[in-house]
Amino acid sequence: MHRHRQNRRLWISHLLAGLIGALIGGLLVVAVVPEYIIGQIPYVAQPSTHALQVYTSGAEYDPAPVTPAEQGTIAYAAEVAGPAVVGIVAKTTSYDMFRRAFASASSGSGVIFHEDGYIVTNNHVVENAAELLVSLADGRVLAGTIVGTDAFTDLAVVKVDAEALPVAVFGDSGALRVGEVAVAIGNPLGLDFASTVTAGIISGLNRQIQQGERTFTLLQTDAAINPGNSGGPLCNGFGQVVGINTIKFASTEIEGMGFAIPINLVGPIVNELVARGRVVRPWLGVQIIDGSSATRYGISIERGVFVVGVVNQGPAANAGIRESDVIVQVGDQTVSTVAQFTAAVQTHAVGERIAVKVLRRGSEIRFMVTLTEMPPG
Repeated sequence: MHRHRQNRRLWISHLLAGLIGALIGGLLVVAVVPEYIIGQIPYVAQPSTHALQVYTSGAEYDPAPVTPAEQGTIAYAAEVAGPAVVGIVAKTTSYDMFRRAFASASSGSGVIFHEDGYIVTNNHVVENAAELLVSLADGRVLAGTIVGTDAFTDLAVVKVDAEALPVAVFGDSGALRVGEVAVAIGNPLGLDFASTVTAGIISGLNRQIQQGERTFTLLQTDAAINPGNSGGPLCNGFGQVVGINTIKFASTEIEGMGFAIPINLVGPIVNELVARGRVVRPWLGVQIIDGSSATRYGISIERGVFVVGVVNQGPAANAGIRESDVIVQVGDQTVSTVAQFTAAVQTHAVGERIAVKVLRRGSEIRFMVTLTEMPPG
């Protein structure tokens, strides 16, 4: 009996020792063997030794770098051209009905085209400004000065005192096709909405838009262009500037009709504004309307443009052209519209003597006119 109890205790001791050994061995297998085995199995990644960092609000966060957008996309155009787009605030002095002065401000956009701080924008953005503030994409706000303006094309050049600025790349507006991507960047409702990107397509090329006595050749787009976008860039899908946004048709009956000055026309104007502060253009010194406009005033003409006014001591007046004459030819070009007349005059140079044919009381008369420089404004 006593011996049986000793055997039983000995058996229990062996059993406990075996269980403890098995447990320790199992722990060793769990802790050691997988690392050894995984190292021998091909194509199985080693487990990370770093704990996963979970970021919460207020914690320091270093995001992974953003992959650049694919060329030809809206995102790519915005990334490339965006840093060169600026906001422009023009402060002016106005007067109320009692001739009391008060300050007002308007905003527009612009594009840096030279790293030393030269910016192209619309003339109407900076016109009559007493002070200009230019907001850069990096957050700086600098004073701007007007280098030159050209009301005829609604372009202006502004400069800020800064160096090594991001510069936009000018594309080729002559290579545009209807239907390709168009991206507008600017400040649609002031600097609170700076660097807004809108997109659409090129809707039309070489659109003739008349404002007053001027005729503009413009690009048409359905990209949203709102007040404050004026002077900002219209880009292609590669971030190249193909136009300078200038006007939009606003009406409850019209949707998506914005216009931009083709960049191929902008380049030469900008260069001349930087060099001279103005653009030298030939001028005939007449006010004209075409046949359709004349009809509304009860005047019927079969061809040419009707002269409604002649500038005193201007080139046309000095040559003998009078009000109510009908101009049918400028140089060797026949004209029937205001746009044709303007284009014909602009093919000549200041100081050049050209032939102008007019109809007067049924007779065709030829005048020799010496062109002078178009006055500003």
